[in-house]
Amino acid sequence: MRTFAVEFHKTVSDGTGHDRRVLQWRCLIRAPSAGRAGTNAKAMLCARLGVADWQMRADSCAVRPVAERRIA
Repeated sequence: MRTFAVEFHKTVSDGTGHDRRVLQWRCLIRAPSAGRAGTNAKAMLCARLGVADWQMRADSCAVRPVAERRIA
């Protein structure tokens, strides 16, 4: 299995009327694919925050692979 970093962001307006992307939650997930990592992270977010749908707390979900370090 590979390790993926998953980040959830929400776009909010600041005091000047500009939109900003704010990091809501970040986690590392071990999964066989990026798609499965995203699905698992969404379920984990819902369970930890006690919400039925992850989109109640975030607008976007980004999944990226984490480079594995090899020890020689």
